[in-house]
Amino acid sequence: MYRNLEDCIIDLEKHGHLVRIREEVDPYLEMAAIHMRVYEAGGPALLFENVKGSKFRAASNLFGTIERSKFIFRNTWTSVQNVMAMRDDPMKALKQPFRNIGNGFAAMKALPLKKFGTPSVTAQEIQISDLPQIQHWPMDGGAFITLPQVYSEDPEKPGIMNSNLGMYRVQLSGNEYEMNKEIGLHYQIHRGIGVHQAKANKAGTPLKVSCFVGGPPAHTLSAIMPLPEGLSEMTVAGLLAGRNFRYSYVDGFCISNDADFVITGEIHTGETKPEGPFGDHLGYYSLTHNFPVMKVHKVYAKPNAIWPFTVVGRPPQEDTAFGELIHELTGDAIKQEIPGVKEVHAVDAAGVHPLLFAIGSERYTPYQKVKQPTEILTIANRILGTGQLSLAKYLFITAEENHPIDSHNEVEFLKYILERIDLHRDIHFYTNTTIDTLDYSGTGLNSGSKVVFAAYGDKKRELCKEVPDVLKEIRGFENAQLVMPGIVVIQGSKFIDYSQAQQELQGLSEAIQTKGPIPSCPMIILSDDSSFISATIQNFLWVTFTRSNPSHDIYGVNGHYENKHWACDNVIIDARTKPHQAPPLIADPTVAKNIERLFVKGASLGGLKIE
Repeated sequence: MYRNLEDCIIDLEKHGHLVRIREEVDPYLEMAAIHMRVYEAGGPALLFENVKGSKFRAASNLFGTIERSKFIFRNTWTSVQNVMAMRDDPMKALKQPFRNIGNGFAAMKALPLKKFGTPSVTAQEIQISDLPQIQHWPMDGGAFITLPQVYSEDPEKPGIMNSNLGMYRVQLSGNEYEMNKEIGLHYQIHRGIGVHQAKANKAGTPLKVSCFVGGPPAHTLSAIMPLPEGLSEMTVAGLLAGRNFRYSYVDGFCISNDADFVITGEIHTGETKPEGPFGDHLGYYSLTHNFPVMKVHKVYAKPNAIWPFTVVGRPPQEDTAFGELIHELTGDAIKQEIPGVKEVHAVDAAGVHPLLFAIGSERYTPYQKVKQPTEILTIANRILGTGQLSLAKYLFITAEENHPIDSHNEVEFLKYILERIDLHRDIHFYTNTTIDTLDYSGTGLNSGSKVVFAAYGDKKRELCKEVPDVLKEIRGFENAQLVMPGIVVIQGSKFIDYSQAQQELQGLSEAIQTKGPIPSCPMIILSDDSSFISATIQNFLWVTFTRSNPSHDIYGVNGHYENKHWACDNVIIDARTKPHQAPPLIADPTVAKNIERLFVKGASLGGLKIE
């Protein structure tokens, strides 16, 4: 168990999981570029010992592989899983009391421990400008904290057990922020801090906020875990660390005694400033919008503090390992929350929130000979009304029948759906609803639509394994490519507006219908670059589901309404780039050339096998 971040870094280095970078490195683009190159190669954690413009060291890629992440939590992993299982199924502990005695001892570490006296993290008071000013992408609005633990308390029920610890984006510099006095706080809908701010606004008082950076890695992971109602992030932080979360209060602000840095401040009612752009996990920039501004009270740093960071961009990135860790720890919680659910997979390659694959149960009508979606439709509604899952745009859901299905095998899962889906019955839209704040495919900030593809029953079709001739001969559309069985991508002209798109797609639909039915190809993707989309399944998932809004971009061959229900013979998804969408993340080639100095023989990273 680690008392702090330094303990973790020493342990990782001792076991060959970390490399120190001695050379001076620029926090403007260079540190992020180095991180991404090492991460992509499956390389070690990094400790930057000489950050230009700052006296503080910085660490990244700590969680870069699932193996290293499990190594970090090797002493507490099993006990945390057991405690989580007890939380999901308390009767299990009662049935096997002696077997679960160890879980009780582990749970003793869960309760936060209030300490008195002066915490070490307050040993030196610094300014925002003293921190490593790390900017990741060329168009970012400034420097950001990418691994913050943002702490707030319920104004109506103050205290650490009614607190929220979340990982919300924090902008340190740029835009209209007054350096050392203001920072930007970006949080999305459905976040706990939003509930706290709403209550503070109602009471007419500012919301006190503390931003912890560093400390035991368990504290970082606990800030992003989707926990069951009533289970505090602070208790999970203690469980994972194997050591109670230690805290104090200074000037009325909660202080994490084990953090490397703490920023305290207040959010005042109605005060916002432009935040962003920022390269985000969908693989695009989130654009500039007004978000709460935090008035900085004080900034603290412990002696020899280390600044942890990660790089956010098109998946896979370091947060992919975060997702796998969280799934292993809390994967069963969704089964308890939504009866009938066996698995929900937020597809990382599509940016997590845009695309969900789910496996449910079909128990409603076992007496009927004709098998069709019934219970999974109820489950779909529950999924799209649950926490962060409610931000999804596309949900593909089915139920197991004669053999197990793995939603993490994307190709086989989609094949199973497409072989069984009735395109006249099994597509269900939700229009004018909420989507991810970071998703710019919709009609406005947080606004868009959703669609459910629910398939169950006997196999209805064989899927094409090569491009049908019909799709090779359509005027105005070219370079038809097979993505996977049953899915073909074609290339069209540049998207201008939705009025023109409707005419183009109507023409495409009619052209296909005229040439005859192609039941073997239930899904057709319209793109700007069909060679890119068909090159990998990851490219297909990323482009298709991040660049389309179901209500506006799904068309169909023989598309029509049957008693207000939309139906078609073949689904067409327009995944072309739209003018209102955010630009994709593109690295600076000059920076890529500059960091080569660190990978040559004799340099800090010269010994790594990185291409």
